[in-house]
Amino acid sequence: MRRGATPGQIRKLSHSITMRVIEVEEFLRNPPAGFTVETLPSASGYRVNSDPESSLVLIDDMNSNRQGIVFQKSMGSKVKMHNLFEYTSMRNSLLSKRIYLLVSAYEGTKKKKKVKARGPVLKQFVVSIDGSDPFIKWQLEKGLDKTISSVNGESYRVEIDFTDLLESWAAINIHRITDRQIQGTPVWKDNSFTLKYYSDAFFDFPHWFGLSKRKFSLKVT
Repeated sequence: MRRGATPGQIRKLSHSITMRVIEVEEFLRNPPAGFTVETLPSASGYRVNSDPESSLVLIDDMNSNRQGIVFQKSMGSKVKMHNLFEYTSMRNSLLSKRIYLLVSAYEGTKKKKKVKARGPVLKQFVVSIDGSDPFIKWQLEKGLDKTISSVNGESYRVEIDFTDLLESWAAINIHRITDRQIQGTPVWKDNSFTLKYYSDAFFDFPHWFGLSKRKFSLKVT
């Protein structure tokens, strides 16, 4: 057992073998299977290519150490859909492929009983989970079925959050985030992706009044 990890944390992480966390710099140096990385001319940045048959990349273009990183074939962290076919295709991809996000860890500070991010980012990671893993797939199906009541007559926005997975991982991997003492646990940002469905229904009152925003979180237990 790793020093600092309690038996409860180990049990909590029983499903985290389906999650991979790679530092951005390591991802660029040694991309995982299905990815290739090209160095752009004049060392201006990188272009990351992926296999869309096995990978669902939900990462916005970014900058790291003043160099741009472009993720080809990425759908971005906010995916727009306009009809049932697009929704069904996206749902099938979520439940069958490895999902990739880019997340940032910050040091936290307590303000009014809440922990908020402060200072510069400690480290950025490419995080992936296996959408076809039975436990993850069950959570995704349950969350989508509960938050999406009708894709034909209603517009909606559903955020799918990774915070619980990342906090459980950080509990025994804090040394991979920083080599110094920080207050409590890291604060995670960009740790979710959003599905946006736009209906052509004229009387879509919930969407007009901001009542169609929903959210669910992926858990480790």
